[in-house]
Amino acid sequence: MKTLTPHDLNYCRKFIHEQAGIRLDERKDYLFESRLSVVLKEFGFDSMSELVTSLQEPKSTPLRQRVIDAMTTNESSFFRDEHPFEALQKFVLPTLMEARQSKRELSIWCAACSTGQEPYSLAVMLRDAVPELANWRVRILATDLSNRVLAKARAGIYTDVEARRGMPDNLRERYFEPHGGDWRVSDQVREMVEFREFNLINPWPALPTMDIAFLRNVLIYFDVETKTSVLGKMRNVLAPDGLLCLGAAETVLGIRQDYRPARLGRATFYRPTCEPKTEC
Repeated sequence: MKTLTPHDLNYCRKFIHEQAGIRLDERKDYLFESRLSVVLKEFGFDSMSELVTSLQEPKSTPLRQRVIDAMTTNESSFFRDEHPFEALQKFVLPTLMEARQSKRELSIWCAACSTGQEPYSLAVMLRDAVPELANWRVRILATDLSNRVLAKARAGIYTDVEARRGMPDNLRERYFEPHGGDWRVSDQVREMVEFREFNLINPWPALPTMDIAFLRNVLIYFDVETKTSVLGKMRNVLAPDGLLCLGAAETVLGIRQDYRPARLGRATFYRPTCEPKTEC
């Protein structure tokens, strides 16, 4: 029997919430059935109950990671939703570059970077549209909780369909290289991005102060308590004049009071309203 029992489903919901912060109610039980069926075959289990039993064992780290990979959404594309990138180029970067002129350093964080299209889009944009940054120390940190997607991101190899999805032809020709029937991100772009495993719901390690943070299409999967915690920790790593970019369907309104919205062109960013590690 391969169907998840009510007891198995309860454990799976609790597991994915505790490990990834994702809250799935009973209406989403079909996701466990469909996505874990792939894991069942990969690990050679005879039933879903056997998989869930093994998932509870202390030494089941590879299985636990694979289940998290299977249950997290990793949809991504180059220059996704485009408006934040336009605002970054026209409004955000000129202001920050003027403020950082003496140090000539800039730090950008792509949290939940998935398979790497977002940080590579930023790197391509910075190299192509903001040549003044060539002599700056620019750091793009890209993180995700899934080693599986990070491996693809680090490799920087995308199918023809993936490479054409969102990436303009002229930029693809300039910053990608043919790789068999695929495309590989050029070394000059790949070396601009540091990929690192990072779980947003766990205690955060020391991070450099970030001038810009992208946290797009992540909060929609969290409950209010987790959103509040993650946004609070994010505020503490943002520079006082730093900017946070969320997904188009996401907001801090009604969740935290220590951000204020900033409408820049056709995109909305959020600025911290308090000094780091203080309460408003």
